[in-house]
Amino acid sequence: MSAGQKALHERLRALIHETAAAADGVGAIAESVKWGEPSFAPAKPRIGSSVRLADRPDGSVAMMFICHTGLVEQFRELYPDSFAYEGNRALVFRPADTIDTAALSHCVAMALSYHLNRRRNRKS
Repeated sequence: MSAGQKALHERLRALIHETAAAADGVGAIAESVKWGEPSFAPAKPRIGSSVRLADRPDGSVAMMFICHTGLVEQFRELYPDSFAYEGNRALVFRPADTIDTAALSHCVAMALSYHLNRRRNRKS
C-alpha cells in the first residue's frame, strides 16, 4: 500500500466514524474484517448496512456497499457528478481526489442507517 493510499484509507475511515457519530440513531460503530477488508457497521443490530474499504492495486480505495440494497444507485441519482462509481457496489477514490465530504457523509449515513430508515419509511 502506497503512502497516498494509506492516507486516503485513513481519511475515509475517519469520515465513516465521524458520520456515524453525527447520524441519528446509528450509535457506535463496530469494525471488523470481512473478505480481508476493513468493514464498518453499527454495533447495534438491524440499524444499518456495512461499509467496507478495499485497497486496490492501482492505488485507489473503493468504498464498498452491499449491492442488493440499491444504495449506490441512490447515491448516483443524488450525486451524479460527485464520485467515480463502480457498478452498483462502490465509490472509488484516488489519493489525489478532492472529495465532496458533505455528499460522501450523506451517502455513508444512508448506508449506516439503512434498516432504520426503511422501518421509518414503512411507518410514514
